[in-house]
Amino acid sequence: QVQLVESGGGSVQAGGSLRLSCVASGYKRNPDAMGWFRQAPGKEREGVAVIDSMRNTVYADSVQGRFTLSKDIAKNTLYLQMNSLKPEDTSVYYCAASDRSLRGVDAITKANYNYWGQGTQVTVSS
Repeated sequence: QVQLVESGGGSVQAGGSLRLSCVASGYKRNPDAMGWFRQAPGKEREGVAVIDSMRNTVYADSVQGRFTLSKDIAKNTLYLQMNSLKPEDTSVYYCAASDRSLRGVDAITKANYNYWGQGTQVTVSS
């Protein structure tokens, strides 16, 4: 059974940094796409950063230049380095994986992901 376990959330002031981690287990083969999504209260879950099936990294415009996605294959761990955090980054962040072949915009669309972690809270104060 596939499991995704996130960690690294917390509370920081605006301008600060956090690094989220997602450990994946239970796969029979590596997922085709994997990444991070977030959901703020009263809002839809949105894509933040993903690695698509072509191993390209896709970022949401709102985090481009501030967040960096990376993957340690040996540790089956996905990281999201978040710098220059803003209050509008406050959300629950979810790790997600898909066994579908996804590229570009499809890779950052939540409906295309079938495995999800439990989420980790990130709170940025002004």
